[in-house]
Amino acid sequence: MKQSKFKETEIGKIPEGWDVKGLGNLIDLKTGKLDSNAAEQKGEYPFFTCAPSPLRINKHAFDCEAILLAGNNANGIFHINRYAGKFNAYQRTYVITTGNETNLDYLFYALQLYLNYFKDISQGSATKFLTKRIIEHLKIGFPNLQEQKAIAKILSDLDSKIELNIQMNKTLEAIGQALFKHWFIDFEFPNEKGKPYKSSGGEMVDSELGAIPKGWRVVELKDCGDVICGKTPPTRNKDNYGDEMPFITIPDMRGQTFVVKTEKKLSLVGAKTQKKKELPHLSVCVSCIATPGLVALTSETSHTNQQINSIICKSEISPYFIYLTLSRMSEQIKLLGLGGTATLNVNTGSFSKIKIIYPSIQIMKNFHIEINGIFDKILLNVKEANILSQIRDSFLPRLMSGRIRTRKGET
Repeated sequence: MKQSKFKETEIGKIPEGWDVKGLGNLIDLKTGKLDSNAAEQKGEYPFFTCAPSPLRINKHAFDCEAILLAGNNANGIFHINRYAGKFNAYQRTYVITTGNETNLDYLFYALQLYLNYFKDISQGSATKFLTKRIIEHLKIGFPNLQEQKAIAKILSDLDSKIELNIQMNKTLEAIGQALFKHWFIDFEFPNEKGKPYKSSGGEMVDSELGAIPKGWRVVELKDCGDVICGKTPPTRNKDNYGDEMPFITIPDMRGQTFVVKTEKKLSLVGAKTQKKKELPHLSVCVSCIATPGLVALTSETSHTNQQINSIICKSEISPYFIYLTLSRMSEQIKLLGLGGTATLNVNTGSFSKIKIIYPSIQIMKNFHIEINGIFDKILLNVKEANILSQIRDSFLPRLMSGRIRTRKGET
């Protein structure tokens, strides 16, 4: 393959065969009409707002394949999405469609490069927003349509594999939850003869949490291991932060079974300043301030901030059992945080005293063996998706600038 030749343009160097084009001449740009407060949560059609995930409504205004660009955000953080079908959108969500000379997927990835830049060029003070004029004046490098499709395919194939892993993990998590319910809610764990305990006549006894199998008991979380409230090392000392130790905050836990990627990391110096706060692999983290009730597992030695309480399980206790137990208690944990203040807060003392049903050691061991493979696969999928995301993010600017060429773009 011959070396690509580049030319200087107003957006930087691009291959000689590419053109710089303003979006105003390439796209059809519309906005939704409904106020977000009018959204009906259980409707038939997606309703795209400034949030990454759509609500659902009963009416649609669009029936097409489009890019959805959320055009306003209080923090200046903008989101982009794709959808094909019938939908509606908030009035500050831009619906972008293209003509025959522009590949929609290529444009989707090109706009991703602008998401951080949008914060600088957006208008407004309290709430940042994008205008139609700002979007239409964006200039992007475009190869021919064949190469646009080839570039988009590389990136969309990576995204498809990432999404496949995410969907697979949702299925695995559901299987784990169903198995937990079968054993510890329905009490149909295998008895000594391998038959379902309760329906086979297993003896039940009363407890403060209701009827439980004979030999089981009710304990507090503090009886299951060490309860650790996280801490933030002084931010004024920049040496406390680096790339060595994951530092988990609540946003890192959202939608995660395992926390593999964190926005911030501590240095070894920062980690040593609070050695007693260190969490080993498979500690169970629970958000307890502001957004109580999120539950996740550590994937490696980590620290958390003070909004998170964590349990380092005793050796005989399955962390997966504790994770699944607390996942089912999310609403109860939220209720514990109602204390008359503006911010929900479950203090460490109250968290430690949460009562749970505790099975026999043998049943705990059997359950861990039964479910271990499911969680191993979930962790493997998360790590693979994280690596694929890094590859995609690395390829994106190089493909979009022509520094990496596809075979369709050989010269």
